[in-house]
Amino acid sequence: MSLSFEALGLSEALVRAVTELGYTTPTAIQQQAIPAVLSGGDLLAGAQTGTGKTAGFVLPILQRLAMQPAPSGKSRKPVRVLILTPTRELAAQVGESVREYGKHSKASAAIIYGGVSINPQITALRRGVDIVVATPGRLLDHVGQRTVDLSQVEVLVLDEADRMLDMGFLPDMKRVFALLPRARQTLLFSATFSEEIRTLANSLLKNPAMVQVAARNSTVEGVTQRVVLVDRGRKSELLAHMITTNNWFQLLVFTRTKHGANRLAEFLNKHGVTALAIHGNKSQGARTRALSEFKSGTLQTLVATDIAARGLDIELLPHVINFDLPHVPEDYVHRIGRTARAGATGEAISLVCADDKSLLLDIERLIRRQMPREIVAGFEPNPHERAEPIVRQRGSAKPERGQRERQQRAAPRRDTQHRSEQQPQKNHGQPARAQPATKSHAAPTRSAESHAKPQHSKPSSQPRRGNDNSMTVRTNIPGLQQPSHRRGR
Repeated sequence: MSLSFEALGLSEALVRAVTELGYTTPTAIQQQAIPAVLSGGDLLAGAQTGTGKTAGFVLPILQRLAMQPAPSGKSRKPVRVLILTPTRELAAQVGESVREYGKHSKASAAIIYGGVSINPQITALRRGVDIVVATPGRLLDHVGQRTVDLSQVEVLVLDEADRMLDMGFLPDMKRVFALLPRARQTLLFSATFSEEIRTLANSLLKNPAMVQVAARNSTVEGVTQRVVLVDRGRKSELLAHMITTNNWFQLLVFTRTKHGANRLAEFLNKHGVTALAIHGNKSQGARTRALSEFKSGTLQTLVATDIAARGLDIELLPHVINFDLPHVPEDYVHRIGRTARAGATGEAISLVCADDKSLLLDIERLIRRQMPREIVAGFEPNPHERAEPIVRQRGSAKPERGQRERQQRAAPRRDTQHRSEQQPQKNHGQPARAQPATKSHAAPTRSAESHAKPQHSKPSSQPRRGNDNSMTVRTNIPGLQQPSHRRGR
């Protein structure tokens, strides 16, 4: 039975805002999540991307703020709601949803993320806001500068929590959790449920309601998925051919690496297809401009790494292309979820060479379906092409520069001390003599570097071995460290 937004208990102001945005019927996740959030209890919710998860928590939170005014007597309005997201783009999108849904209410919000000046954010926080939407790193910057007070947060929302874990944010998240009141409502939203997410939920949530409106790690039914087989060296040429031949426009293309995104965007521009790349090495201004041009329809192709796999809400996006398959199968689900949103239809095409076969099998195992294979005339793959090795890394999302610096500063002190003790040996240029184990009264503290490398007189001249876990697929397929000063994402 389909319910209306009024029947879910939302106020007239919220229903009016939703109606003005063109929504009349709640989605499945909204029908279940909104009453659960309004009840005041914790919630663990999972749904396919593009099914309206954001409104599922923003609408009832706005209702709560309107029904329960903030305590009086404070010099400035306290932060009552904290929404954590893994990426800047998702933070901006959630913040925009808060503004749109709350335009007829009095709730105020601040969007906090790195890559931009911190001063306007400080100004907004000093004025006082009800809701803070933030990425963990920049939020901790504000905590360090005492520009935000989280001691009165009533509702904590973790949006795309699995992605935050993939990106290595758990230490930052734990530091944030320690600053929050224990008596609060916690909402954990995610497109997929992993065992790590369930472990996190068990440590944070108290007797939560559970909502999952689709099979775990399943894809949206409105997406037509297919595989196009091609040689590795002709992927760029094939993509340009498919775009021009089919007269495609507003195309989102995913690559595995930042350099690959830059190269592909340059190639497409040289072949008459307007394209821009978006990834973690781009400035926030460049990322924002590229997204704005793409959403407005002035940019034909957006080439992205998995930074764009979550949080991009592009209305009626017709095509998603996997130029490279992701290392992590779950990322495939999020990538193709950029199309066929809000009940629309779309197409997801994966360009697959011999290197990608094992990745493709992992994806098909996850989504429990086999995608049809196709060959484009003139781009028939060489049946004798052998796969080149791909290093398989689960959860391999690289942190951006600010996060890498924080991780380096948080490295254990004993490793640094051990390296400094070893330095004089390198200066003497003499081979180190192994000490008999019987003379050692305590196990020495050894860094991973000293354990892994043989102690020769010139260790720097020894060739470094590749990862032993790398796989060559031969086929003819057609303890939390406290960081110092933090620079936010």
